[in-house]
Amino acid sequence: MPKLGSFKIKAFISLLWTISFAALIGAINTKNFHFKEAPKFYNSPTCPSLHFSSTDTNNATIKSTSNGICFENAVNVAMTLDAAYLRGSMAAILSVLQHSSCPENVIFHFVASSSADTNYLNITIANSFPYLHFTIYPFQDSGVAGLISTSIRAALDCPLNYARNYLADLLPRCIQKVVYLDSDLVLVDDIAKLAATPLGEEAVLAAPEYCNANFTTYFTPTFWSNPSLSLTFANRKPCYFNTGVMVIDLERWRAGDYTTKIVEWMELQKRMRIYELGSLPPFLLVFAGNIAPVDHKWNQHGLGGDNFRGLCRNLHPGPVSLLHWSGKGKPWVRLDASRPCPLDTLWAPYDLLQTPYALES
Repeated sequence: MPKLGSFKIKAFISLLWTISFAALIGAINTKNFHFKEAPKFYNSPTCPSLHFSSTDTNNATIKSTSNGICFENAVNVAMTLDAAYLRGSMAAILSVLQHSSCPENVIFHFVASSSADTNYLNITIANSFPYLHFTIYPFQDSGVAGLISTSIRAALDCPLNYARNYLADLLPRCIQKVVYLDSDLVLVDDIAKLAATPLGEEAVLAAPEYCNANFTTYFTPTFWSNPSLSLTFANRKPCYFNTGVMVIDLERWRAGDYTTKIVEWMELQKRMRIYELGSLPPFLLVFAGNIAPVDHKWNQHGLGGDNFRGLCRNLHPGPVSLLHWSGKGKPWVRLDASRPCPLDTLWAPYDLLQTPYALES
């Protein structure tokens, strides 16, 4: 039998642990999870009062529902809800409310698969956040499933990852601007500051850009060798940006029919492979080089590290307003396995999971 080096043995053991633990997590019935009730957070005296919007951009009458979909002076936040990531979503919601100067003015718009148990999701969120303004929108993921090409990571092929492409269609037209957040992050700053990001006269979305990343690696040699494709970025200075944190002008999105533009690239990808990495490249193809800038402190991303090598990531230099565990490793998984990275302890205070051994207060 050939001998393996110590590094290869460690890597192999790490891989086995990752696979077995992932299988264990996948086998857990998330409906057995119970979450604690979060404290209620109140507006500061200077917060503007909420009142219903009565018209949309076309002066059509809006029927405001009792759970408050269409509010003026609101910060609208969009997230996806998935049972596998629900623990992360609950922590993200708590972090938003805890650090907001006007938490009662934050309205959540959750998108869940049409096949999900929305009754369970509704009850779970309402029990932990009794005063929260929120709505759950069903996403017909069967339609987008046929557009998804296999990527380098199976987790990236989940249709719900593509729901952000359809926010302008899913949310009511009275919602003109929204902050989109992934479920594996926490905020440590006031989300109203992020929502107030100026988009200028033309930008459809804003996000932190990372121009030091090698942009060419997000697309295949087939893409770059085809002039009709590579000229997509002509007269643009495209940079990588992470789609887990975005401020989106839904009015401009609808006016420019950007959902169709993204879908067209996905359809081309089905015919000829032009990229490798999930739902990000279509966003880059449509928007890279044409987005409004956001300070990097609003997406300290990549904290998920790499489970295969067991790597832990450090923060990027500079201030921090949002910590994002993008990547393979999630803080709740590593904490439960007693194998946390140092920064996972910053996520732990927002974990609302009710453990079986917790003492009643």
